[in-house]
Amino acid sequence: MTTTTQTAIDFDAEVTTRGDRTIVLLPAESSAQLPSRGQVAAEAVVAGTEFPTVIEPDGMRGHWLNLDDLKGLRDGETVTVSLTPTKAWPEVVVPDDLQAALDEAGDLDDTWASLTPMARWEWVRWIKATKNPATREKRVGVAIDKLENGKRRPCCFDLSSCTDPELAKSGKLIGLS
Repeated sequence: MTTTTQTAIDFDAEVTTRGDRTIVLLPAESSAQLPSRGQVAAEAVVAGTEFPTVIEPDGMRGHWLNLDDLKGLRDGETVTVSLTPTKAWPEVVVPDDLQAALDEAGDLDDTWASLTPMARWEWVRWIKATKNPATREKRVGVAIDKLENGKRRPCCFDLSSCTDPELAKSGKLIGLS
């Protein structure tokens, strides 16, 4: 059962591509209705397709929505979007390097499982928030150390500028000024 935190936010938006990614930028008035400037879990309906998702911050107090899993959308096409924020976060895909480190640690299975899905998203986002391989490797090690020492969240980084590193530079969605 999904637990929603508010009513649906409905709008029309233009599909845009950034690199090989397909997204829509939320209009400012729609983004302002979300309960957080950071990531927000939601039930989405886009062009008639329903799916659970996490709405991403753009680093400029706005948000964007990943549409990579929806096939057939074209750059410049206008789609109807309905977003209902929820407390039920979808499970994050754990990157291979973090999963290997968790497996190697051996004693963190219960700890990782006891974290909320939102906390697991934060750990993954913190690790992925750098493009530097050495920094990423260090963050994986720090994550294991923190988890072994009872930390349930990675840090106090600015969630409003902690967006997908594949589409962001210095915490801001590429293409925004």
